[in-house]
Amino acid sequence: MPTDNTSRGSRRRFLQAAGATGAVTFAGCVGELDDDDDTVADDGNGEEPAFDTVQLAVIEPYTGPFSDLGEERTQGTELAIEQVNDSDEFDFEIEYETYDSQSDPEDALTEARDAVEADGAQFITGCISSDVALAMNDFALENEVVYTPGAADIAITGERCNEYVFRFETSTAQIAEVMAQWTYEELGDRIFYHIADYAYGQSVMNEFESRMQALSDSYEKVGETRAEFGATDFEAYITQIEGEAANADAVIIGSTGGDLVGFLAQASDRGLYDEIPVVSTTASFTPVRAGAGEAAVGVYSGVRYTPEADTGDNQAFVEAYQDAYDAVPDNFSRVGYESVRMVATGIQEAGSNDPTVVKDVLPGLEQDTIFGPNEFRECDGQAVNPVWMSQLVEGDGDMADVDILFDLDGEDAIPDCEETGCER
Repeated sequence: MPTDNTSRGSRRRFLQAAGATGAVTFAGCVGELDDDDDTVADDGNGEEPAFDTVQLAVIEPYTGPFSDLGEERTQGTELAIEQVNDSDEFDFEIEYETYDSQSDPEDALTEARDAVEADGAQFITGCISSDVALAMNDFALENEVVYTPGAADIAITGERCNEYVFRFETSTAQIAEVMAQWTYEELGDRIFYHIADYAYGQSVMNEFESRMQALSDSYEKVGETRAEFGATDFEAYITQIEGEAANADAVIIGSTGGDLVGFLAQASDRGLYDEIPVVSTTASFTPVRAGAGEAAVGVYSGVRYTPEADTGDNQAFVEAYQDAYDAVPDNFSRVGYESVRMVATGIQEAGSNDPTVVKDVLPGLEQDTIFGPNEFRECDGQAVNPVWMSQLVEGDGDMADVDILFDLDGEDAIPDCEETGCER
């Protein structure tokens, strides 16, 4: 069911899942409902009463530079909720509310506290900014709620991980693996970096650089520029990149959303692509390509998701998403979709909506996903996702197309457990 953006308002919109009216209880094994009412009956074996609903908080940036990405992720989330609630495979239904993180850690934490303390949320999903997601990591641990992030900084399932965090989003380490291998082979090992100066941008630079150092003994970091998150004027940074273009084989861009759209528009106007190859982690995102228009053509980009992938039940997901929203799913819609589905499977497997029980069932639980058999790894809670490398080329309309150049499967892209820094 498509999201009505006008009804969300500046703070939140409440939407109760169809038919899910039972009160939330923190209980154990699944039992049966009495015929006479909605209360849960004992199963006759002295087991705890069953639950019939799960309360989910969807915390996304509905305002600010990531608002398009937040709306897209919510659509995937809502599609998964609808499918879970309509399926006979699950003995519960999901109720949820949406909350606006505004891409700000403090605002997101205020909303999360409201969701848990006032609205009874047991599970949280969302937050595309890595700064926000890292704050939510700590909140999930302190409040014992299961959290599925929408952000990519490796630290989320790395050194800042904990046993309540499970990520289907592809990490900066995974996308850096395919980008570094392709860049080294096709462009070279002298690299200039431009990043948005917050957790995500810093993680992109660190992860890409560590892989280039492993690939090449002659790797050279030519220089770097850092723009404040939410910046709109990139002229000075582009001038600095132009000044080093003759000394570098490529410039790696560690930004996304509105920050990246603005950079690409100004870089294209300045003719930067003619001077140095521009390689981005997220220029393949549909909202970025739509926002940048012709300015995206010629840029190289890592790819976290392609709707053309013939894996798992991805094509069924694509068809359902198109039917619901009259659009093709993209990275964040698939993250919202599979985050809900994988956690729902864990809840069903646990026979409980108690997050302290579910968090012990999810690690290593193999599941059928859009990428085929997958799991949240036991060592860090990270999903094992494939990745691709692409170039953006002229499309039929106003938006560039994604031309896939190279790919890695999930096992080849993900770092070894001992390298992540995660201690769960």
